[in-house]
Amino acid sequence: MKKHTLMLTIAALLNTGAAQADDPMVLPVQRLAMDMAVKAAQATIAACRKEGLSVAVTVIDRGGHSQVVLRDSLAMPITVPISKQKAYAALNFNSPTSELESRFTSPFAPPKIDGLITSAGGLPITAGSTILGGIGVSGAPSGTTDEACAAAGLKAINDDLEMAM
Repeated sequence: MKKHTLMLTIAALLNTGAAQADDPMVLPVQRLAMDMAVKAAQATIAACRKEGLSVAVTVIDRGGHSQVVLRDSLAMPITVPISKQKAYAALNFNSPTSELESRFTSPFAPPKIDGLITSAGGLPITAGSTILGGIGVSGAPSGTTDEACAAAGLKAINDDLEMAM
């Protein structure tokens, strides 16, 4: 019986390998152009300034790496890492961080991982069905305001992204 199971397992592995041989060895990955990331970050800062707020905004690429980081003149230094962590959470869960705030209640839930903040203020950057990155904002009196500013930043580039896809 064990020999038969072993043979079936080996056959399944061989079949899987054959199916994967037709898969591409290199995949094209869509990335947000630097100019679009800058435009989104600047529009985010402008939206918060209209509300009289100094914030930091971080735009990250699909790999989670910072593309643009802007900290307004009076924003506290801690707003920079918080904005990145909100962007990172939004990217990885492909969801606004405001929707993640109450999703994880276990003491060992993913938001307990270093580098993730799931309070409001982070949004994924998508075009079509492609995830391009994330944008995170920190420094406003509430996460709701952080997220509204991030949404203004995305609105500034949304039409361009949709046309490009």
